[in-house]
Amino acid sequence: MKHIKYLIAALSVSVFVSCDTDEYLNPLPDTAVAVDGFFQSDADVLSGIIGIYDALQGVNSNTDSDIGDVNRGVQFEHLLTEHRTDNTRNATLEGSKADFHRYVVNANNVESEDYYASMYEVIFRANNLLDFIELADASNQAKYTAEAKFLRAYAYFKLVRMFGAVPLVTSVVGPTENEALFTRVSEEQVYAQIIADLQEAVNVLDNSSKSRASKAAAQGILAKVYLSQATPNYSGAQQLCEAIINSSEFALESNFHDVFYDELNDEIIFAIQYETGNSAESQSFSAEFTSSTRAGSEDGQNIVNENLVADFALYGGNRTEESYITFGTSNEVIKFLPEGSDITTTPPTYGISARDAGNDYIALRYADVLLMHVEAIMAGAATTTNTAALNSFQAVRDRAGLTAVVTSISKEELLVERRVELAFENQRWFDLLRFGVAEAVLSAHATEMGYIFDARKLLLPIPSREINISGGLLTQNPGY
Repeated sequence: MKHIKYLIAALSVSVFVSCDTDEYLNPLPDTAVAVDGFFQSDADVLSGIIGIYDALQGVNSNTDSDIGDVNRGVQFEHLLTEHRTDNTRNATLEGSKADFHRYVVNANNVESEDYYASMYEVIFRANNLLDFIELADASNQAKYTAEAKFLRAYAYFKLVRMFGAVPLVTSVVGPTENEALFTRVSEEQVYAQIIADLQEAVNVLDNSSKSRASKAAAQGILAKVYLSQATPNYSGAQQLCEAIINSSEFALESNFHDVFYDELNDEIIFAIQYETGNSAESQSFSAEFTSSTRAGSEDGQNIVNENLVADFALYGGNRTEESYITFGTSNEVIKFLPEGSDITTTPPTYGISARDAGNDYIALRYADVLLMHVEAIMAGAATTTNTAALNSFQAVRDRAGLTAVVTSISKEELLVERRVELAFENQRWFDLLRFGVAEAVLSAHATEMGYIFDARKLLLPIPSREINISGGLLTQNPGY
């Protein structure tokens, strides 16, 4: 079914997003292009909705070598998140992909630039769709609106945490409205829009899908938004997590392995889907995690750092053998092995279509909600003995085979639990920011690895290309 959905998306997007490829990374053409003749029926509007997911899915990096023209979406996200933490690194120092783990990303980095444009592509497709919502059947308009706003909020949440204050565009604007397109607004204003969009999604959507926006997905993402604000809304986050927990519609998989290889299982709340062997619908990040055989097009990405290996040894339990494996001197991620992989052979094999992998991108799963529940109850305190928090924490530990009874939880224990539970799922960077320890942890990591880190690198640079297109309206983050 996921194959069919995204094929529909590809067809629809080719019609209603007819931008000049030379200007692809400029948000202006996609914002300005709203083909009036395309949306004429409920089916057209639904195709437009699926087109937003298609933008979020991105394009397999093996299908087009010209990164300047292609939306990679979340397929590059491990570079912008895991590589900038103490979790993983690139196998070599060559190329722009190696800039992230050494904290030398500049405003011309093509992967950072692509990610920024990819998220705005999601936003602009959502805005376009909302302009034509009245052409949908009346019974579907509220749902389609909520779904588009969920996706817009999801993209803005990614942007604001990586780039800080960004332009907030919530409608289709014309080609001369540069002030609307390129004026950065405060993070507080961006968060206010994210919250409004997600609250609408919570109020309207149900839980009938895991590969599209749902009520639980909106609740879970909104809980994380509440925890991420400069002034966290801990009680709001706790209520949202408890709404998901008390719905009894989700559960931890008994076998940690199945979380990653039984797509849309009981633990998944929201996933971005891919299709094995289909270059138009697959992802390439799984192959890039294989440095020992170079199943990917690079020398290897997401090579596991030794201090994460050490944390797995102490806190990983049975998650360790499902998270990474050591080949020679290389510690490689195995949470997202391409279909048909066999890592028991020497050398390991990665199926027929390693570069066209079908593993879903897990955007939100139940274990994350349980650990956010603990975080919300702690409400910034150093420790908690709250029974509800202990129950949520214990459930995650029990599944890992670590069944010793937990009687108190410290902030440090919660952070390391999130690290080993959610390793390689692009959560660590945001966890360090949210727990207020990013500068300290990353400075220590940089010293250990021989990198240079300072606080300005907590934000990525606004891409130079966007600043140039804006005619100077779009400003740069300090220090870049």
